[in-house]
Amino acid sequence: MSEYSAFSDDYYLNMNLSTELDLPHNRDTILHFFEQLQKRYPRMSHFYSRERSEYVLEEDKDSGNYRWASIEPKRINSGQVNPSSFQEAADQHRMVLDLLPYTLAVSPLDCESLSVMFGFDYTFRGNQNELLSEALGVMPAFEKMAEAAGGEILGYEPAIQFALDQDCKTQCRVSFETRTSAFQVRSGDYPEEQLSVYLTVRRYESLGQNESYVSEFDRLAGLCRDLVDSFLIDNILRPLQQSISRR
Repeated sequence: MSEYSAFSDDYYLNMNLSTELDLPHNRDTILHFFEQLQKRYPRMSHFYSRERSEYVLEEDKDSGNYRWASIEPKRINSGQVNPSSFQEAADQHRMVLDLLPYTLAVSPLDCESLSVMFGFDYTFRGNQNELLSEALGVMPAFEKMAEAAGGEILGYEPAIQFALDQDCKTQCRVSFETRTSAFQVRSGDYPEEQLSVYLTVRRYESLGQNESYVSEFDRLAGLCRDLVDSFLIDNILRPLQQSISRR
């Protein structure tokens, strides 16, 4: 078990780099990038393409702990689900970023944004919007409105975004994704669905002369982990667990 597995049913650490220019899309370049990644992680053996020129390499998902990486026309993504440690996932993302200048010709100037995201999933059968409102509370004005309406809550996905520096180049966003539909509320038939909590730290604009993708990832990942440890666990993750346990 990892240091974060106790706070949700599944958790993951993702890295996303969005570029200003289109990435190379020829066959040899794409395959060379994924082959270098596979040399480090031999279990990443499932390669396939999606629509819109998106290519994916991933491990077997059945184990519940797996790595994946993908290339889109203007974005590189890397993730690990239920890693045994934060460091294990971070090492994967560092390797992906370290490969970019040599395999995909991605320059530090080409950075539109670089982000690190912690995601936490909870399997819950019921009205997930109602669960979130119970666990996190509702703004007084909205609470009065909901009481006056007297009906079931059909949508509750609060989000907050704030700057982490004076230039607003580094930002943090906390958001939620519920998967309860109006039909499910009306029928009372709720399948087991994932309720997701996301904490994302993102840096905008090109890298400076003394910056690299790996060093910038380390800075963002450190900020992300500090916010999870100092804020997210006690104020969001544990209250959600407690509300679920009472149902």
